Amino acid sequence: MAEVKILLAEDHLVVRNGIKLLLDSQQDFQVIGDVNNGREVLDLLDNGLAVDVIITDIGMQEVDGLQLIREVSERYPHIKILVLTMLDCDQHVARAFEYGAKGYLIKNVGAEEMLFAIQHVMRGGRYLCEELSMGFIEKAIVRNNNQPVNLDPTELDLTSRELEVLELLGEGYTNLEISKKLFLSKRTVEGHRQNLIDKTKSKNTPALIKFAVQNGLIH
Repeated sequence: MAEVKILLAEDHLVVRNGIKLLLDSQQDFQVIGDVNNGREVLDLLDNGLAVDVIITDIGMQEVDGLQLIREVSERYPHIKILVLTMLDCDQHVARAFEYGAKGYLIKNVGAEEMLFAIQHVMRGGRYLCEELSMGFIEKAIVRNNNQPVNLDPTELDLTSRELEVLELLGEGYTNLEISKKLFLSKRTVEGHRQNLIDKTKSKNTPALIKFAVQNGLIH
């Protein structure tokens, strides 16, 4: 791989110097500039600075990282952009990739992972740091475990009449209104409602309706 020319955009001098020291110690990397904000990056590019990779923070004055990503991607699409930030929320990650970033790292990332990420995006790939990747996976596992499974009414042994009552309960009808619609006594409707609560192991009627919606029994 030819020497990779890197431009840093980071408004914390100590952090910027630390990254520069790490990258300059690598045989294949050369930091050709380090600036405080996105405006300075754009000025350098507009003046003809040849850059392969921009490593940028998100939260900076004047032109922030997201705006920088968008403008560089539109005007200099050959330049790879790698985010290095403390901001780990899903919205920032998604927006950065949407605007054209090729990688996203959290600032506590290890040196080896940062170097790998730069090499990976230079080869045409995209990279999300391990911490964020595992965070997304853990959230997906939680969502999957909490995802209700649609039930076949036969599994609950619900009668057609109970399903009719359930549908009307879901539409907000009272026991008395349901009794009139189905030509049943109010006591019979109350019995069906209690059977539904018992069969679905719900605490009360609102919990019954929630269960029914989550499991596709009513819509």
